[in-house]
Amino acid sequence: MFRSSLSSSPRPAGAAELVVVGAGSAGAVIAARVTERADREVLLLEAGPDYPDPEGLPADLRDGTRNSWLAHDWGYRHRPTPGQIMFLFPRGKVVGGSSAVNTCIAVRGQPYDYDEWAALGLPEWGFDACLPYFKRLEDDLDFGEPWHGTGGPVPIRRARREELVPWQAAFVDGCRALGYPECADTNDPRAPGGVGPHAMNKIDGQRMSAARCYLTAEVRRRENLRLRPRTTVRRVLVRNRRVEGVEIETDGRVEVVATRKVVLSAGAIATPGILLRSGIGPRAELARLGVALVSDVPAVGARLLDHPGAVIGLWPRRRGLIDVLRQPLVQTMLRYTSRGSPYPNDVMLQPGSFFPLHPRLTIPAFAIACCIGKPRGVGRIEHASADPHARPRIASNMLVDRDDLSRAVDALTLAYEIARTAPMRELGWFVWPTERTLMRREALERWITRSCGSGYHPCGTAPMGPEGDVSAAVDGRGRVRGVEGLVVADASIMPTIPSVNTNLTALMIGERFGEWLRDGAV
Repeated sequence: MFRSSLSSSPRPAGAAELVVVGAGSAGAVIAARVTERADREVLLLEAGPDYPDPEGLPADLRDGTRNSWLAHDWGYRHRPTPGQIMFLFPRGKVVGGSSAVNTCIAVRGQPYDYDEWAALGLPEWGFDACLPYFKRLEDDLDFGEPWHGTGGPVPIRRARREELVPWQAAFVDGCRALGYPECADTNDPRAPGGVGPHAMNKIDGQRMSAARCYLTAEVRRRENLRLRPRTTVRRVLVRNRRVEGVEIETDGRVEVVATRKVVLSAGAIATPGILLRSGIGPRAELARLGVALVSDVPAVGARLLDHPGAVIGLWPRRRGLIDVLRQPLVQTMLRYTSRGSPYPNDVMLQPGSFFPLHPRLTIPAFAIACCIGKPRGVGRIEHASADPHARPRIASNMLVDRDDLSRAVDALTLAYEIARTAPMRELGWFVWPTERTLMRREALERWITRSCGSGYHPCGTAPMGPEGDVSAAVDGRGRVRGVEGLVVADASIMPTIPSVNTNLTALMIGERFGEWLRDGAV
């Protein structure tokens, strides 16, 4: 039996007032905000390496024009749809987390994304309550009040027209030719949708991660902040339903850090595993894993939310365009409302300046990708063992819901129409799938179910909910059901998925919890 009480075998490694697990999009923010008060102490644990000097960042972390896939990755795999093979599921294993390896898209979502949370019985999470924290985190270099912040840690800007590479500019022109309006600012809650530049946390081609923006040299000099990289958190130690410490492993050495409060910010894939190894989760699942029950919380890992996506590929017509591999992957986007949807602007189309088919195979072709913003289908995370080094099994179950599938087919049909406009037709011709497939709805439906992928926006695996909500793992301030001193603060707690990329929402969550924990409100 894997015991969830203090063990005498691991070596003691001191004590900490507050332990934050995971130095990613939420954890890095929390550590920086809490330690603004000199009387607060934080031990920040990260499984991956740390690069404290921005000038010494490895190339894959510095380059914000494309994703980093392998060098700083957890090595997860997922099955997008039940009939597919396993695909890579990149998650950042480094100080900065997935914000250090992602595409640098800095979109907030829309007011309904957060008002939906409030309607579920979480009044502190409505859009009006979240907006001040979105504004506080950003230094928007293009727009100001009333919707944007200036002087915050994360610089955000949009590519100007003259900065757009040919495929991105042609996409804007193609959408305009079909009658879609221009949208200069996708983070303006009044924006009616349309086509325009992406808001991005990328400056001069360099990624502005949570590590780079929040864990600055000044923050790192604080005596009340300790950062310990390359450290795996095996479990939270609980006695009598009260946190007493964390069991950690560094270079094969297992130790215990005594603490009365732990914040799990390990991300939507890793956080549920830590909870399960700590004895917190569905009773039957814990029994199967041989983990002693601490708190029966059925919602842990039971509902994985993510954005389904699919891509069409086009081959450049001109040989000179093969240099697309040196161009930014993404600069622009189109948002529109899908047929029959109650959610305005719930689908995104994004042109890709090249085609990253695999980490070791990038094709010098163009692409148009769709992202279904408010999917109804849900996935699941399962664990074969309680070994902290074992990878979970991720079943994303995308496009199983018929409405989700229909919206994906509509989205790629629209992508085909845009690609056939004069501005885009001059640059590329169809290669994958064939035009014959794109023109026949039933064929396209079959093709999408075989080629669908993830937007890499996992969330909802330890969701928030009001008191008495059996579908929730934590309350509105992240407090885990049945355990005192344990808080979850990352994308795991999102009760529904925002309609866009989730990184800015994770940063906002970090800002909120950073303030609450700093001021003793959690």
